[in-house]
Amino acid sequence: MTTLPDRPNTALLVIDVQNGVVTGAHNRDEMIANINTLIDRARAKEVPVIWVQHSDDGLELGTKEWEYVPELVRGEGEPLVYKLYGDSFEDTELEALLAERGVGRLVVTGAQTDMCIRSTLHGAIARGYDATLVADAHTTEDLTAYGAPPPPQVIAHTNLYWQWQKAPGRRGGTATTAQTTFAAADSD
Repeated sequence: MTTLPDRPNTALLVIDVQNGVVTGAHNRDEMIANINTLIDRARAKEVPVIWVQHSDDGLELGTKEWEYVPELVRGEGEPLVYKLYGDSFEDTELEALLAERGVGRLVVTGAQTDMCIRSTLHGAIARGYDATLVADAHTTEDLTAYGAPPPPQVIAHTNLYWQWQKAPGRRGGTATTAQTTFAAADSD
């Protein structure tokens, strides 16, 4: 259904599952295990796995906090996109990498739900992609001290509203790890 012509393929995005991002995150270990399951399935089907890694003043490039968690291992030849903004498309090479691979549908995982995950999902839809959020493969930290709802509510709310997200000629949607396929959106 994507509005991007000649882009029948799907890619798995693994966003910001970095030491300094997911330390203490809600259901961290379960989320990482689910992402590993999705990575294995994507690789088995020769679906591109694209890694995204954030840096800013609080997450400095090259530090231990900036590194990906050791439980997730990027495969040889799998692209790594460096970003400075919440939206993984903003001022990065992500769009070019997806175009090279004929990707019009994204399966989105990672952290943080209420920041980079939401920004990337909305950025994808605005740019013409279909974007499926894996409901049990994203997380966030506890920001209740700043007025945010508890992490389970943030995750549940994001899953709820993304389930029905759509725009002309493209759609969002959610699926659990077990339900996630890498088929074209029209055949889900």
